[in-house]
Amino acid sequence: MPTIPTPQREEPEYEGDYRPAPSDNPHAHLDPQNVRVEATDLAYLAQLSDALSTTLDLETLLVRTSELVRAIINYRIFAILLLNDRTHELRIRFQIGHTPEVQKMRIPVGKGVVGQVALTRQPVLLRDVSSVEGYIPANPDVRSELAVPLIAKNRLIGVLDLESEEANHFCPEHLHLLTLTASRIAQAIENARLYARVSRQAQTLTVLNEISAELTSILDLDPLLARIGQLLRRLIDYQMFSIMLMDDKGETLITRYAWRFGYAHAPLRRIPITSGLVGAAVREWRPINVPDVRKDPRYLEMNPETRSELIVPLFHKGRIIGVLDLEHTRCNFFNEEHQRTLTTMAAQVAIAIENARLYQAVKRQEQQLERDIAMAREVQLRLLPPSAPEHPHAEMAVRFLPARAIGGDLYDFVDYGPDKTAIVLGDVSGKAAPAALFAALVSGIMRSAAVQRLEPARMLKALNDALQERRLESQYVTMLFALWNDETRTLQVANSGAVQPILCRSGKSITVLAEGFPLGLFPDVTYEEFSVTTEPGDAVVFISDGLLDAENEHGEMYGEERLSSLLCANREQPAAHIAESIMADVTRFQGSHDRFDDETIIVLRVR
Repeated sequence: MPTIPTPQREEPEYEGDYRPAPSDNPHAHLDPQNVRVEATDLAYLAQLSDALSTTLDLETLLVRTSELVRAIINYRIFAILLLNDRTHELRIRFQIGHTPEVQKMRIPVGKGVVGQVALTRQPVLLRDVSSVEGYIPANPDVRSELAVPLIAKNRLIGVLDLESEEANHFCPEHLHLLTLTASRIAQAIENARLYARVSRQAQTLTVLNEISAELTSILDLDPLLARIGQLLRRLIDYQMFSIMLMDDKGETLITRYAWRFGYAHAPLRRIPITSGLVGAAVREWRPINVPDVRKDPRYLEMNPETRSELIVPLFHKGRIIGVLDLEHTRCNFFNEEHQRTLTTMAAQVAIAIENARLYQAVKRQEQQLERDIAMAREVQLRLLPPSAPEHPHAEMAVRFLPARAIGGDLYDFVDYGPDKTAIVLGDVSGKAAPAALFAALVSGIMRSAAVQRLEPARMLKALNDALQERRLESQYVTMLFALWNDETRTLQVANSGAVQPILCRSGKSITVLAEGFPLGLFPDVTYEEFSVTTEPGDAVVFISDGLLDAENEHGEMYGEERLSSLLCANREQPAAHIAESIMADVTRFQGSHDRFDDETIIVLRVR
């Protein structure tokens, strides 16, 4: 399009910015006609400023501008075109009388009437466009045109354009008034755009805050990535979107989530960081905004519809864990505001992704730990004797209830030859897996020493000496070792810090006062041994401290008194019944209070 010639102006003649030319007469400013013109201009500008300053909504402002201009110039076709600073193109922001096709046009600076006005920043009045060589007839019925630049703070923001189907419809006076109007309109539009920009930023920050709160609550990676794509559409109207995460070696980006034209899918796509725009974003540690991918040699075509692309790296603790990749079918779609928004959001996305990965890793470890604990429980139960032995003059029963999946209590029945059985009940310091492992160690040592059929006191000393050789910090075990002689109906008892046995005879309870140091704490320890002669009808219980120390909701402990009373009340019942009754009573006593220690009971009832 050739440069549009400056139109011939009729009287009165205006120069420069189309204000009246200065006179050679130094008193010309006192001309009454000039004074009236200036007064009219000032009154009009004051009215214009008042009308434009009452709103900061851009749409309302543009409508009001069209009404104010119509009040001074009778037009039929009106348009306000605003300049895109990135593309240097003018686009109709508001219009009256244009067709939809014209409204979609983008006019480069320097092309056409409005493009020339934008380039030169000078107004143009064309009395008859048909006489202008190279004029582009967007509307073939247009004959005259009036266009003025919109300049705010010495920055071009657009062009105000009026057209008419009549030749000579616009005159220099119209040009003068529209030029006066343009600067006020430009400043009002800029204020409205600034207000809209601030409002959008505030809204964006609000949305980002909501997104941040929501993303931190999603701990499963795949649902998180899908939600990121959904929430991002509240901020940027993209058409294609991908989340690519770095592999363990930091050499390849792998697509974990993709969204294309309304449908989500995740193709298994791998791109080395040495190629493509996504690779460039990783290598250069910065966002990459490409207005037209067809002109960028780094672009790897994944979607033939893509024209513009915005890529932002995901940073976490000084390393890149992936990228957010947005694409659009229109060139120059993504702007600086989009880039700032996506960069801000990327920081929260990276944290959310790493949290989800950490959660998944912890979850896998927990699942593995649960499997290991289940296996350990199975092993522990297999190490414990499946049933109590039977004797002509005694019956035995045992019940074991760990506080956790696996416990630190141990019990055993060791065959000491004809008519003899060693009853073993131990309690390892600590709980759960460490206690169970130590209990298995103690049980193994005890079983190895049992082949020597040592008396109870000597057995405890042998165990203590063996544990001193395998000393573990802060680990010890209390143990009651009792040898039952069925022929003589006697018990030989040695104790290394365990709960003392309770014997019920003829309705009265007796505590077997056997004491001693726990195993594994001190070297060179000897233990006492007590002999208890039983009578038919006697019932003896060996218990771990978890039973006596069991608490209810009021902080009361079960205690020895309750245990003794229940034992004597059931002494004529079978040993299994006695054991079940005591365990059930302890459970009732605890109620909803959590069990904090292992509970084990062995009952020996003399026939």
